Amino acid sequence: MEGKEPAYVVEETADTVSFLDTRPVFKGHVLIVPRRHVETLADLSPELVGPVFTAAQRHAAAMTTALSADGSFVAMNNTVSQSVPHLHVHVVPRRRKDGLRGFFWPRHTYADPAEAEQYAALLSAGLASG
Repeated sequence: MEGKEPAYVVEETADTVSFLDTRPVFKGHVLIVPRRHVETLADLSPELVGPVFTAAQRHAAAMTTALSADGSFVAMNNTVSQSVPHLHVHVVPRRRKDGLRGFFWPRHTYADPAEAEQYAALLSAGLASG
């Protein structure tokens, strides 16, 4: 993770960084990436499996408290449909009857940078309290 692109960071650890997806399925959609370059799940070293998936687990839990979501959707693409050649785990807040069906992911946008900052701050606070 080089930090060359602007991002709404939710959490940083020694091994991972999480930030808001710029084209979220639903607002609060987070990407979790290992700091070390890894292209696919098959390339993820055993010592990073725990930190990456612990982060995903924590973010999924935080969405229910911080965003009042009913649950979450956790996904990862490997090569096919992987828009960036760096492993990333999607954690998406879900609400009953939100319209998400199968793997059709309608995308939404944040109204402005302030709204994106607000979602990042809510999730950061939820992680800190969880």
